[in-house]
Amino acid sequence: MSGGSGEVLPEVPAEQFFGVDIRVGRVLSCEAFPEARRPAYRMEVDFGPLGKRRSSARLTDLYEAHELVGTLVVGVVNFPPRQIGPVRSEVLILGAYQEGSDRVVLLRPDRECAPGDRIG
Repeated sequence: MSGGSGEVLPEVPAEQFFGVDIRVGRVLSCEAFPEARRPAYRMEVDFGPLGKRRSSARLTDLYEAHELVGTLVVGVVNFPPRQIGPVRSEVLILGAYQEGSDRVVLLRPDRECAPGDRIG
């Protein structure tokens, strides 16, 4: 994710968007990730039939690690993994940047969903 600037990005074909596999996951563990360039958490997220995935997520401004464990999140599961310091981040957890800041608010289902449920 990059910070929101308020500008609208160019149009993309719908097929390009539908090629992004966005799923519901449940956070299994979350801990500080001091090796990251910017404050972040190291997380393990269960995506049900897709398995468990690791992620590095910049959520430290608005969330305590312990309050994320057990919560549902939304993530992109078909981007290639990225090496972030010693962590291989296997999923991109989605969030919204608060206006005028780099603080990230998690995108989450507002009702109970099963890990692995597809967003579309």
